[in-house]
Amino acid sequence: MKLWTKSSDALAEVSAFTTGDDLTWDRYLARYDVLGSLAHIRMLASIGLLTQDEHQALSAELKKIHGEIMNGKFVLEAGVEDVHSQVELLLTRTLGDAGKKIHSGRSRNDQVLLDTKLFLRQELEELLTDIKALFDLLLAQSEKHKNALLPGYTHLQLAMPSSFGLWFAAYAESLVDDVITLQAAYRVVNKNPLGSGAGYGSSFPLNRRMTTELLGFEDLNYNVVYAQMGRGKTEKIVAAALGNVAGTLSKLAMDACLYLNQNFGFISFPDELTTGSSIMPHKKNPDVFEIIRGRCNTIQAIAGDITLLTANLPSGYHRELQLLKEKLFPAFRSLRDCLAMTGLMLSRMTVKENLLQEEKYKYLFSVEEVNKLVLQGVPFRDAYRKVGQDIEQGKFSPARTVEHTHEGSIGNLCNDDIARMMDKELKTFPLAKTQEALKRLLH
Repeated sequence: MKLWTKSSDALAEVSAFTTGDDLTWDRYLARYDVLGSLAHIRMLASIGLLTQDEHQALSAELKKIHGEIMNGKFVLEAGVEDVHSQVELLLTRTLGDAGKKIHSGRSRNDQVLLDTKLFLRQELEELLTDIKALFDLLLAQSEKHKNALLPGYTHLQLAMPSSFGLWFAAYAESLVDDVITLQAAYRVVNKNPLGSGAGYGSSFPLNRRMTTELLGFEDLNYNVVYAQMGRGKTEKIVAAALGNVAGTLSKLAMDACLYLNQNFGFISFPDELTTGSSIMPHKKNPDVFEIIRGRCNTIQAIAGDITLLTANLPSGYHRELQLLKEKLFPAFRSLRDCLAMTGLMLSRMTVKENLLQEEKYKYLFSVEEVNKLVLQGVPFRDAYRKVGQDIEQGKFSPARTVEHTHEGSIGNLCNDDIARMMDKELKTFPLAKTQEALKRLLH
């Protein structure tokens, strides 16, 4: 019988179907359920719903359970419905009636909301570390290869000279904008829903600002109905932000697959970073980048999945909301793995020097020749026509040099400014505040 059951249990088939794989994803939330309970019982003691002795005993036991979770010793027992039930069951076994009191002023709805927000907040914080590591590598590679020219394309046709310096730094700056969207998602996540109950508050004099401070939230979800409506919306916002990072990695992976192709031949990797063929001994396949591309495309689709899962739901709780966990939770590990593998590949990449000296790339310099004539006083349209005629008549013989000096161009990458932008965005996350709050809660 479940903790929530009044007299009789549901049919086994109904229970199994409605629970589904929820217990698998509940393990992700175990730590955060304990942290939420630590804050909640401190608040309950402050309003007289727990004695100080009960609070101290519950707090000590919850910290013990937290230690077991962190050491991998926490298990969800057979027949236990969810992580919230397991924690309360352990407390009740040890402390008796005091363990039954921790649910006062709470619903499983706001427990799930709280646990999910604490989980998402922590995952976003860890994701930032991995993004910053790849960002730093991209800028370092940009500086290292800033003088190595690279063909630039539009419509996948030869267009104008680019450089590996530009290419690496482009993806670094893309990550800056991705972090901006992560910051917006973080702000939505970093609001406390605890105390909203089943979506309509409580007759207990709950101190919601107290639990907000104890858990290191920046603010709280004030309206209790909206706190519940935020479930699904929060996950969709986070998924969209993850999708932006995934989009950056997917595009980079596609570039790398093209550039490794023999018809391009711009880059190479050590044999141990590529794979071969069972029948073609010459093959060096970019399997890592292909898997990154596939995983990241899947991650970009999650926001759409969540949209369809939650579309047209009225306010209040609905059981399909539990399916959000299996949609979003695995995406963090998948994305972090992709960030790490992208970093590994780029750190071992070799770029081909003097690419644009090859005859097939001479037309990349057509705009350079047009601009030279313009600088000599020739009207642009006349200069364009002359260079075009030279190309048609086989007279085009460019100098194959570039002198781009404006901000963000081949000769002026502005990597220091890109780094400054990233540092500015990272400083907007109150990481020290949240971690310090949780540290105090556990001590």
